[in-house]
Amino acid sequence: MNGGYPMTSLSLATLATALLVLPASAATRRLRALAPPDHRLTRRPHRSVVVVTCCVLVGLVGGPASLVATALIGTVLWRAGRSRAERRSRLAATATIAAGLAAFVAELKAGAHPAAAASGAAQDSEEPATTVLTTIASTARLGGDVDTALTTLAATRPELTAALGPLTRAWSLSDSHGVPLADVLDAVRRDLERRVSFAAQVKARMAGPEASAAILAALPALGVLLGELSGAHPLHVLTSTTAGQVLLVLGALLISAGLLWSARLTDQAVRS
Repeated sequence: MNGGYPMTSLSLATLATALLVLPASAATRRLRALAPPDHRLTRRPHRSVVVVTCCVLVGLVGGPASLVATALIGTVLWRAGRSRAERRSRLAATATIAAGLAAFVAELKAGAHPAAAASGAAQDSEEPATTVLTTIASTARLGGDVDTALTTLAATRPELTAALGPLTRAWSLSDSHGVPLADVLDAVRRDLERRVSFAAQVKARMAGPEASAAILAALPALGVLLGELSGAHPLHVLTSTTAGQVLLVLGALLISAGLLWSARLTDQAVRS
């Protein structure tokens, strides 16, 4: 195998993966929004499908060690992306529920019954606040246990747990001790808004360290690319020799460990 073959094959594999994750054009997004739900254009493949496809392509190009190395790094990146998506989902849900509670409290202070107030606030809210307020309205209208209904909803929607926990406790406090519902819900709203504001500040402050971690993780790949450009053919060594295969897996383990450690530090900073 000559030194140019691995580089050409790797380029083809990278191109194929890029085509899989290429964002949809603006025209495609508009057509997808206009089409009926049952006839919409096919969605882009799920992230896990992209990771598996990338691993298979690299494995076919570079051999077993390349497959193992790509699978390790791909799994770590997939988990990191999933963790960030879940964190964004929880933050967005908390902000939306806080806005919904503001409308709910306004209705209560205007003298509306809790069921009517929740129903009215739900009409002006966005998901998932609409679901939460609708659940409160239907349960209160039937004389059911709102605490239990909110706990059940939190069990089925994990992204709502951070917001529904304080809301459930506030409702229970109002029922048990006769505290005005509008006052305790307004306190919950302020607490949720402070959480969202603090999370946004932490995210902004962590942007630098996260970028530094990403750059450090990408440096080995940059070194291999520079070696290919200079004619040293490191890809030939990594994919065609026993020592190179061992070093490739070892390097992937070290990169994965670094990514996991930086992600752990980031999560601790966000949760603190």
